[in-house]
Amino acid sequence: MVIRYFRTKERLFAAAVTFDLRLPNLRQTPKTALGITMVHHFLERWEGPAGAEGLPSLLRAAATNPKARDRVVQAFERRVAPYLKRLGSRSKSRECAGLIVSQLCGVIYTRYVLKFPSVVRLPRKTILRRMGATIQTYLR
Repeated sequence: MVIRYFRTKERLFAAAVTFDLRLPNLRQTPKTALGITMVHHFLERWEGPAGAEGLPSLLRAAATNPKARDRVVQAFERRVAPYLKRLGSRSKSRECAGLIVSQLCGVIYTRYVLKFPSVVRLPRKTILRRMGATIQTYLR
């Protein structure tokens, strides 16, 4: 039945999985700490219990499956840009969202999906400090 309705396991997975970024409320976070706080949140989503919710599988599927890709893109497009607007970055929210997503997806993909040894070996505090600083520049 899976093959009949979905053709592949990847399409079944893309149709079944719910991708929730669970963005934190950062209104009380000092503006100078937004970058590192966002990176911390995303690392928690991937390294914590959410990693077992199929996030790496969805990202793998998104690389080759248009439906899975659309789900990932929509999750970021519909949530990250409006989220940044609420944080006060109204004039460049789409630009900032795109740059932030590219940074986050890059480290997530290389660390948790492709498992590049040099990225996997990076201490978490190094990722937080370096990526947090980069993302912070997008939020100015």
